[in-house]
Amino acid sequence: MGELTASGHDRPLLAGKFVPPWTRPTPVARPRLLAHLDRSATPLTVVVAPAGWGKTTLLAQWMAHDAEQPPIAWLTLDETDNDPVRFWSYVVTALQRQDPQVGAAALAALRVPGLAPLDVAVPGLINDLAASDAPRVLVLDDYHLVSDRGIHEALEFLLTYLPPCLRVVIAARFDPPLPLARLRARGQLTEIRQDDLAFAATEAGELVTDVAAVALGGEQIAGLVTRTEGWAAGLHLAALSLRGVPDPARRVDEIAGDDRHVVDYLGAEVLSRLPEDHRRFLVRTSVLDRMSGALCDAALDRSGSGDLLDALEQAGLFLVLLDERREWYRYHRLFRDALRRELRRTAPDDGPVVLARAAAWWREHGDVEAAVEHLIAAGRQREAADLLLAADDHFLDSGAAATFLRLADNLGDALVRGDPRLAIAMASAAGFGGRLDRVAELLDIAETGLARDDRPPRGWTSARGAIGALRASFGAAADPAGAAQEARTAVELETDADRDGYVIARLAQGVALAGLGQHADAVPLLDEARRRAAALGMPVFTRLIAAGALARSLLEIQHADAARSLVDECMPVAQRLEEALGEAAGGAVTLLWMVRGRLAYEAGEPEAAVAILEHAARLAGAAAHPSQTAGVLVALADARLAAGNRPAARAALVEAREIADDEAVFPTTLRRIEAAEHRLGRGAARAARRDGELAEALTERELSVLRALPGPLSQREIGHELFLSVNTVKGYSKSLYRKLGVASRADAVHRGRELGLI
Repeated sequence: MGELTASGHDRPLLAGKFVPPWTRPTPVARPRLLAHLDRSATPLTVVVAPAGWGKTTLLAQWMAHDAEQPPIAWLTLDETDNDPVRFWSYVVTALQRQDPQVGAAALAALRVPGLAPLDVAVPGLINDLAASDAPRVLVLDDYHLVSDRGIHEALEFLLTYLPPCLRVVIAARFDPPLPLARLRARGQLTEIRQDDLAFAATEAGELVTDVAAVALGGEQIAGLVTRTEGWAAGLHLAALSLRGVPDPARRVDEIAGDDRHVVDYLGAEVLSRLPEDHRRFLVRTSVLDRMSGALCDAALDRSGSGDLLDALEQAGLFLVLLDERREWYRYHRLFRDALRRELRRTAPDDGPVVLARAAAWWREHGDVEAAVEHLIAAGRQREAADLLLAADDHFLDSGAAATFLRLADNLGDALVRGDPRLAIAMASAAGFGGRLDRVAELLDIAETGLARDDRPPRGWTSARGAIGALRASFGAAADPAGAAQEARTAVELETDADRDGYVIARLAQGVALAGLGQHADAVPLLDEARRRAAALGMPVFTRLIAAGALARSLLEIQHADAARSLVDECMPVAQRLEEALGEAAGGAVTLLWMVRGRLAYEAGEPEAAVAILEHAARLAGAAAHPSQTAGVLVALADARLAAGNRPAARAALVEAREIADDEAVFPTTLRRIEAAEHRLGRGAARAARRDGELAEALTERELSVLRALPGPLSQREIGHELFLSVNTVKGYSKSLYRKLGVASRADAVHRGRELGLI
């Protein structure tokens, strides 16, 4: 399939997904529906109907029928797009095909492991779109195949702040989990549903004539429409069954039933008339989600598959062309299901063999994910697990942690419990993929399994060392003392300086000790981690995190000159990373900027310190750990106070306290907040009373968040009450604060009460 360089993954994005599936040269015209789409000016349009009702064909016709309409960015979704990073990589790339200036920062953010799309990428995309007044349309086809809650929340966020220039069109088999009722009530939703898509008699007559090359009378066409209820797939199959029949009218009278019955019955009729080679090819390849001639040759151990695919597609046998080079295809999902039922009935042993050969082909061509998926489908879970484990670094380094976790979950609970290395890799993927709730459970599973299998994961000397380092890395702020102990054990076990585990264990212990205020003990560990990370060529993120943590600890033990020298050495690399990733680099560079700002403050340059620390705060707010963000805000408060701006100092401190109340922060950070509050006066920062109304109305989501703020719930707990993730709550909170003109939760509550909103 034609490929583009991936943004969120090393796996190439499939270029065929950015164009609608090929339609017959003379498709049945649907002028009433095309006009309905043309007239609609609502932010969201949904085309919802069961399989085979012509949703995709209609939208493909709409995309082609008017050269003067706004550019349409098309994206066909499938089951593999159920990963937030991949989904948004595809969305941004689809929009960039129409306007290359849109989404560059968003794509950069999607490359950063552990950074949720809603943190930086989606807001950045919205800002880029808002800066352009060029109208455009985004079509998301087959959206029903997406089930990830984070994707739905982020798409709702996009729709909430949708710039006027963008219109979103979603095609799905059932209603997407978006606030359709609210949009409908506000007149912001256009709907095309099954009744709208049903073929009228004249349209059905055109379709039958086109496909079957026969002209039926009005009575026969009316009968077909009645029996199929205007269902496009049923009409198409019926037309195929009429080809070459001596008495088409009589044949029409024999057709009965709908849905699966029609597909199975007419599908069998169509298949029975094909040459045996063609029929066997269709049935055996039905286990493949997409096909090329080369793949089918390998999977079926034959030759000439490319020509056969082309012939079958030309015959109109529900084969969907996926690219302009006529290389890749898939079956219409309804017909594919019927073929698979035929395979299970006639040759059930063939499916796993075809899938295993296809997996070998995908592996040979460098697509580990597709290879693993085919091995799992073939029932070869152990082989799939081994391949997945061999490629775990590839998935994590390319931002595909969620994909790794999804594939591993499909291996089955028994295999995960029997393989500690797999459970450890899954725990790492869960941590980097933002699923912190799963890390401890997976590490517990790994630890339980060590009695049966204690082989170390790749890159580690000891499985127990890996478990301890991961517990420390993803649980340090919540339990710094426990994390320090876990990391100490990992350091004792990880003695091979040529392995990544050696670096990770020392970095984890150094960070945990620094969080406890034991900076002198942290310095040698962090210094060793930084040096070995560079020697081993570990990712620049790891090297900069270690350098920033080391610089902070050096500053805390009064080694200012060493801290300054280290910051100066690392800053060119940090700035290049920031140029490439924007705010998404915050997780790696925030500490370096904070140390630089504190050095300026201690050198008696408060104005310079304020500028540096405000930059650090922007980076931290977008992508850094909550404890880092709070620490930067305290340093900023000190600098603003020294520069004579007490109100701004108090605002930064209130924001730091709010983070500490909502999130787990290190004891040292909490003590710094408390000391600064003592100096400035806790609770003294309040928004000045304002007259008038809001310049920009709050959305329903913003109001629901605002009304939850006066209570005792943390942002995570508010998210639980509102059925939103904490990242989504944070996203709405940022916009809420901006509209209210405040910087903290307390100020938002105060302003909301002034305006009578709560």
